Amino acid sequence: MRPPAIVRTWLISIAIAAALLLCREAAGVAQDRAGDSCDIQTSERVVAVADVHGAYGRFVAILRAAGLIDTRQRWSGGRAVFVQTGDILDRGPDSRRALDLLRRLESEASRAGGRVHALLGNHEVMRMLGDLRYVSAGEYGAFRSIESEDLRERYYLAVKTEAAARAEGAKQKFDERAFRTTFLDRTPFGWIEMQIAFGPKGEYGRWLRERDTMVTINGIVFLHGGISPSVAALGCAKVNATVRSEVGAMPALLDAQQASTLLATSEDGPLWYRGLALENESEFASQVDAILLALGARAIVTGHTVAAAGRPATRFGGRVIQLDTGMLGGTFYPAGRAAALEIRDGQFTAIYEDKREALGEIKN
Repeated sequence: MRPPAIVRTWLISIAIAAALLLCREAAGVAQDRAGDSCDIQTSERVVAVADVHGAYGRFVAILRAAGLIDTRQRWSGGRAVFVQTGDILDRGPDSRRALDLLRRLESEASRAGGRVHALLGNHEVMRMLGDLRYVSAGEYGAFRSIESEDLRERYYLAVKTEAAARAEGAKQKFDERAFRTTFLDRTPFGWIEMQIAFGPKGEYGRWLRERDTMVTINGIVFLHGGISPSVAALGCAKVNATVRSEVGAMPALLDAQQASTLLATSEDGPLWYRGLALENESEFASQVDAILLALGARAIVTGHTVAAAGRPATRFGGRVIQLDTGMLGGTFYPAGRAAALEIRDGQFTAIYEDKREALGEIKN
């Protein structure tokens, strides 16, 4: 979770750049608070989509196939409930478009009597922390503007002055040519604007910091990574409140030790945990029973860990649905494709762009 040293230097100085660029006002609609999200009862159909990772075209296609949007990408799902389980960001080039669509659908669905629950994924938290290891060139490019060149040059002057002063204080030679070369390589156009946009006061940063980590609908828990026995003991509302508090207050940088202590960033936390997707089913079945009992739930739907062959997978007798199907495809997920999960009339159904497949009944 800790960026390279030179990147940390620039992140520490981001406040300088922030003073040079006026952030737009957030357009998102505030999400339900934790308590309201943990016991939703509805007779409407529920549709879930997992990791998008900037695959805007496939995201649009699967939302159409699921009957949630029309040909103009407007909400057409009526009173349906849509859950997106996080990781809209990183890897693919069009994450900003996908995020903008999700935010707009949240508002449109509400006006139509439907609901959109946009949950946090680990990559949303990484972006808010300034961990940009998986950001693609297209994602930076989406934030480029006519002011980018001038903004980057002024930012360069600020961080160069700081770096030179540090070198002088340490009685070290400051190689400005090498520093500038590295700076330009690590700071593409749009880098500064994107950092600000996902900061605490930025358009996307403010919206993301209001999102839930998990939601429970008709006794089915939806979240990004998974939930371990120890975290399940906290309960849905406590998990949501804790992660929201952490992402609202955590610094822009975390070292490995700090990250391991926070629910939002630890490997055992709900945004990172992979046990429900990877543990041996016969050996871990009793733990799954305990997790469901602690949450008062019948089943759990997760993303984060890609299921084989680009198909939603049922595990532990249908009590866990692994929904990440590698939507982005390409070199990242060669077998990946877009998929959604529909829950209706006691049945799980996988939706693809060209067909539907029954996955079985919801366990009581």
